[in-house]
Amino acid sequence: MKLYKIKTGVVIETDHGFHLLEGENWDTFVNDDNLFGKLAAIVRAVEPIENGQQLLNSRLEAPIQSQELWASGVTYIRSKIGRQEESKNSGGGEFYARVYEAERPELFFKATSHRVVGSGGKVRIRQDSNWNVPEPELTLMITSSGKIVGYTIGNDMSSRSIEGENPLYLPQAKTYDGCAALGPCIYVTEEPLPADTIIHLEIARNNAPVFTGSVDIKQMKRTPEGLVSYLYRECSFPHGSLLMTGAGIIPPSDFSLQSGDEIRITIQPIGMLVNTVK
Repeated sequence: MKLYKIKTGVVIETDHGFHLLEGENWDTFVNDDNLFGKLAAIVRAVEPIENGQQLLNSRLEAPIQSQELWASGVTYIRSKIGRQEESKNSGGGEFYARVYEAERPELFFKATSHRVVGSGGKVRIRQDSNWNVPEPELTLMITSSGKIVGYTIGNDMSSRSIEGENPLYLPQAKTYDGCAALGPCIYVTEEPLPADTIIHLEIARNNAPVFTGSVDIKQMKRTPEGLVSYLYRECSFPHGSLLMTGAGIIPPSDFSLQSGDEIRITIQPIGMLVNTVK
């Protein structure tokens, strides 16, 4: 089942249609260890609506409210190589090699909701960075108890020139207004996503593709559960949290985003996250 956040409540999508719940508070609604069971019961009790897709087209929001958005780094070999490339002149490449092999993962705070846009929104590139890329990532919806109850698509916008200059600049390279996109929904399932799940990225410029890439999540060095266990060791999340699990697709070093580029990230069965660069 797919769960959407809209301006006035939530929408549940199944194979049989859309079910609207007006007035629901997102924080309370999603922070439920039995979210799948809750949605299943609602679908049985609430009649589907006729204008579900039109409702999403006009009212869809990013699936985040009071939750913190965190991110993971260097969880794919391609990310390790990319980080070493960008930081070779600063001498920081060894740090990325070490964290890839270490027991403790790289986790960092990414954003709160006011810096996140939904599908159809505009992401930003920093004006003081000349090398900027999207990072397409499977993103976990986690309850306050630490249970993974769903999945969404995340775009971890990154200023590679800033992080490459010095690894200590990572917070500036990663966190700024319009630095992330989430959506279009939370895919709620009782089972983990299959290991052969594909993340696909396409970047279009002037209606023509300028970069495409794909990776399957079995190439991730760490497990989602392992990442969550470290995130929740000494942090509490009263409303739950969202955690990006790392990027396995990195555009080449001669590529940088430009204003007007369209970024399309697809993960089935979640859907497609589409954003334009402001």
